[in-house]
Amino acid sequence: MSWNETLSRMNWHQVEHWLKQYEALGPLPGIVAPMVESYIPVLPLVAILVANVNAYGLTEGFLLSWIGVVLGSISVFAIVRRFSGRVRGWIERKHPRSQRLIHWLETHGFTPIFVLACFPFTPSSLVNIVSGLSRVPFHTFAVATTLGKGVMIFLVSFAGHDIRSLLSQPWKIALVLGVFALMWLMGRKLESKYFK
Repeated sequence: MSWNETLSRMNWHQVEHWLKQYEALGPLPGIVAPMVESYIPVLPLVAILVANVNAYGLTEGFLLSWIGVVLGSISVFAIVRRFSGRVRGWIERKHPRSQRLIHWLETHGFTPIFVLACFPFTPSSLVNIVSGLSRVPFHTFAVATTLGKGVMIFLVSFAGHDIRSLLSQPWKIALVLGVFALMWLMGRKLESKYFK
Protein backbone atom coordinates (compact mmCIF):
# COMPACT_ATOMS: atom_id res chain seq x y z
CA MET A 1 0.00 0.00 0.00
CA SER A 2 1.43 3.38 -0.99
CA TRP A 3 1.76 6.28 1.46
CA ASN A 4 -1.01 8.31 -0.19
CA GLU A 5 -3.39 5.33 -0.01
CA THR A 6 -2.54 4.99 3.67
CA LEU A 7 -3.16 8.69 4.26
CA SER A 8 -6.43 8.69 2.34
CA ARG A 9 -7.76 5.81 4.47
CA MET A 10 -6.93 7.42 7.80
CA ASN A 11 -9.83 8.63 9.90
CA TRP A 12 -9.67 11.64 12.21
CA HIS A 13 -8.80 9.54 15.30
CA GLN A 14 -5.84 8.00 13.47
CA VAL A 15 -4.66 11.45 12.40
CA GLU A 16 -4.92 12.71 16.00
CA HIS A 17 -2.98 9.65 17.21
CA TRP A 18 -0.23 10.27 14.64
CA LEU A 19 0.00 13.93 15.66
CA LYS A 20 0.33 12.96 19.35
CA GLN A 21 3.23 10.65 18.45
CA TYR A 22 4.82 13.50 16.50
CA GLU A 23 4.43 15.80 19.51
CA ALA A 24 5.93 13.16 21.85
CA LEU A 25 9.25 13.49 20.02
CA GLY A 26 9.63 16.99 21.48
CA PRO A 27 10.13 20.26 19.62
CA LEU A 28 12.88 19.01 17.31
CA PRO A 29 10.61 17.59 14.54
CA GLY A 30 8.62 20.83 14.63
CA ILE A 31 11.78 22.75 13.77
CA VAL A 32 13.56 20.24 11.53
CA ALA A 33 10.61 19.47 9.20
CA PRO A 34 10.11 23.06 7.97
CA MET A 35 13.88 23.59 7.90
CA VAL A 36 14.36 20.58 5.61
CA GLU A 37 11.69 22.00 3.27
CA SER A 38 14.10 24.87 2.53
CA TYR A 39 16.50 22.33 1.02
CA ILE A 40 13.86 20.10 -0.57
CA PRO A 41 11.23 22.53 -1.89
CA VAL A 42 8.95 19.79 -3.22
CA LEU A 43 7.97 18.99 0.38
CA PRO A 44 4.53 20.43 1.23
CA LEU A 45 5.31 23.36 3.54
CA VAL A 46 1.65 24.17 4.18
CA ALA A 47 1.03 20.56 5.30
CA ILE A 48 4.09 20.70 7.57
CA LEU A 49 2.88 23.95 9.15
CA VAL A 50 -0.63 22.57 9.70
CA ALA A 51 0.81 19.38 11.22
CA ASN A 52 2.92 21.47 13.60
CA VAL A 53 0.03 23.57 14.91
CA ASN A 54 -2.15 20.50 15.30
CA ALA A 55 0.58 18.58 17.12
CA TYR A 56 1.95 21.36 19.33
CA GLY A 57 -0.91 23.85 19.56
CA LEU A 58 -1.28 27.19 17.81
CA THR A 59 1.37 29.20 19.67
CA GLU A 60 4.08 26.55 20.03
CA GLY A 61 3.43 25.09 16.57
CA PHE A 62 3.66 28.56 15.04
CA LEU A 63 6.92 29.35 16.85
CA LEU A 64 8.55 26.00 16.00
CA SER A 65 7.54 26.36 12.35
CA TRP A 66 8.78 29.93 12.24
CA ILE A 67 12.15 28.98 13.74
CA GLY A 68 12.54 26.07 11.31
CA VAL A 69 11.57 28.02 8.20
CA VAL A 70 13.79 30.98 9.09
CA LEU A 71 16.78 28.77 9.96
CA GLY A 72 16.33 26.88 6.69
CA SER A 73 16.02 30.04 4.61
CA ILE A 74 19.01 31.71 6.24
CA SER A 75 21.18 28.60 5.94
CA VAL A 76 20.35 28.22 2.22
CA PHE A 77 21.15 31.93 1.75
CA ALA A 78 24.48 31.52 3.61
CA ILE A 79 25.52 28.45 1.60
CA VAL A 80 24.66 30.11 -1.72
CA ARG A 81 26.39 33.34 -0.62
CA ARG A 82 29.52 31.34 0.25
CA PHE A 83 29.74 29.96 -3.30
CA SER A 84 28.04 32.83 -5.15
CA GLY A 85 31.22 34.18 -6.73
CA ARG A 86 31.69 30.99 -8.70
CA VAL A 87 28.05 30.37 -9.47
CA ARG A 88 26.63 33.83 -10.23
CA GLY A 89 28.59 34.37 -13.46
CA TRP A 90 27.66 30.92 -14.73
CA ILE A 91 23.95 31.45 -13.95
CA GLU A 92 23.92 34.89 -15.58
CA ARG A 93 25.49 33.44 -18.74
CA LYS A 94 23.20 30.41 -18.76
CA HIS A 95 20.03 32.38 -17.89
CA PRO A 96 20.45 36.01 -19.06
CA ARG A 97 17.10 37.04 -17.54
CA SER A 98 18.45 36.21 -14.08
CA GLN A 99 20.58 39.39 -14.26
CA ARG A 100 17.42 41.49 -14.23
CA LEU A 101 16.05 39.73 -11.14
CA ILE A 102 19.35 39.83 -9.26
CA HIS A 103 19.84 43.52 -10.06
CA TRP A 104 16.25 44.32 -9.06
CA LEU A 105 16.72 42.50 -5.76
CA GLU A 106 19.99 44.34 -5.11
CA THR A 107 18.42 47.76 -5.72
CA HIS A 108 15.16 47.17 -3.81
CA GLY A 109 16.43 44.81 -1.08
CA PHE A 110 14.11 44.53 1.91
CA THR A 111 10.66 45.13 0.37
CA PRO A 112 10.59 42.44 -2.33
CA ILE A 113 12.10 39.83 -0.01
CA PHE A 114 9.57 40.69 2.70
CA VAL A 115 6.59 40.70 0.32
CA LEU A 116 7.60 37.45 -1.37
CA ALA A 117 8.16 35.80 2.02
CA CYS A 118 4.59 36.71 3.06
CA PHE A 119 3.03 34.54 0.36
CA PRO A 120 2.76 30.79 1.04
CA PHE A 121 2.86 29.90 -2.66
CA THR A 122 5.96 31.88 -3.68
CA PRO A 123 8.94 29.64 -4.49
CA SER A 124 10.88 30.58 -1.37
CA SER A 125 13.85 28.41 -2.32
CA LEU A 126 14.25 30.56 -5.44
CA VAL A 127 14.06 33.75 -3.36
CA ASN A 128 16.67 32.36 -0.93
CA ILE A 129 19.02 31.34 -3.75
CA VAL A 130 18.68 34.55 -5.77
CA SER A 131 19.14 36.62 -2.60
CA GLY A 132 22.29 34.63 -1.82
CA LEU A 133 23.61 35.25 -5.32
CA SER A 134 22.89 38.97 -5.07
CA ARG A 135 24.69 41.58 -3.00
CA VAL A 136 21.74 42.04 -0.63
CA PRO A 137 23.26 42.41 2.86
CA PHE A 138 22.82 39.42 5.17
CA HIS A 139 20.98 41.44 7.83
CA THR A 140 18.52 42.80 5.24
CA PHE A 141 17.73 39.29 4.03
CA ALA A 142 17.49 37.91 7.58
CA VAL A 143 15.12 40.62 8.85
CA ALA A 144 12.91 40.63 5.73
CA THR A 145 12.67 36.83 5.71
CA THR A 146 12.02 36.58 9.45
CA LEU A 147 9.20 39.14 9.33
CA GLY A 148 7.68 37.97 6.04
CA LYS A 149 7.76 34.29 6.97
CA GLY A 150 6.21 35.22 10.31
CA VAL A 151 3.21 36.70 8.51
CA MET A 152 2.87 33.72 6.17
CA ILE A 153 3.29 31.08 8.88
CA PHE A 154 0.81 32.83 11.17
CA LEU A 155 -1.84 32.91 8.43
CA VAL A 156 -1.35 29.24 7.54
CA SER A 157 -1.16 28.21 11.21
CA PHE A 158 -4.26 30.15 12.17
CA ALA A 159 -6.20 28.67 9.25
CA GLY A 160 -5.05 25.12 9.95
CA HIS A 161 -4.92 24.96 13.75
CA ASP A 162 -8.41 23.53 14.19
CA ILE A 163 -9.02 21.28 11.22
CA ARG A 164 -12.09 19.64 12.76
CA SER A 165 -13.82 23.03 13.20
CA LEU A 166 -12.69 24.07 9.75
CA LEU A 167 -14.18 20.95 8.18
CA SER A 168 -17.48 21.22 10.07
CA GLN A 169 -18.13 24.86 9.09
CA PRO A 170 -18.07 25.31 5.30
CA TRP A 171 -17.97 29.11 5.50
CA LYS A 172 -14.57 28.89 7.23
CA ILE A 173 -13.27 26.70 4.42
CA ALA A 174 -14.54 29.22 1.87
CA LEU A 175 -12.93 32.10 3.77
CA VAL A 176 -9.58 30.31 4.09
CA LEU A 177 -9.63 29.27 0.43
CA GLY A 178 -10.52 32.85 -0.56
CA VAL A 179 -7.63 34.33 1.45
CA PHE A 180 -5.19 31.77 0.02
CA ALA A 181 -6.50 32.32 -3.52
CA LEU A 182 -6.02 36.07 -3.10
CA MET A 183 -2.50 35.56 -1.73
CA TRP A 184 -1.74 33.13 -4.55
CA LEU A 185 -2.94 35.62 -7.19
CA MET A 186 -0.92 38.44 -5.64
CA GLY A 187 2.14 36.19 -5.47
CA ARG A 188 1.70 35.12 -9.10
CA LYS A 189 1.39 38.76 -10.14
CA LEU A 190 4.68 39.59 -8.40
CA GLU A 191 6.33 36.48 -9.84
CA SER A 192 5.20 37.27 -13.38
CA LYS A 193 6.53 40.79 -13.05
CA TYR A 194 9.93 39.98 -11.58
CA PHE A 195 10.65 36.26 -12.01
CA LYS A 196 10.42 36.06 -15.82
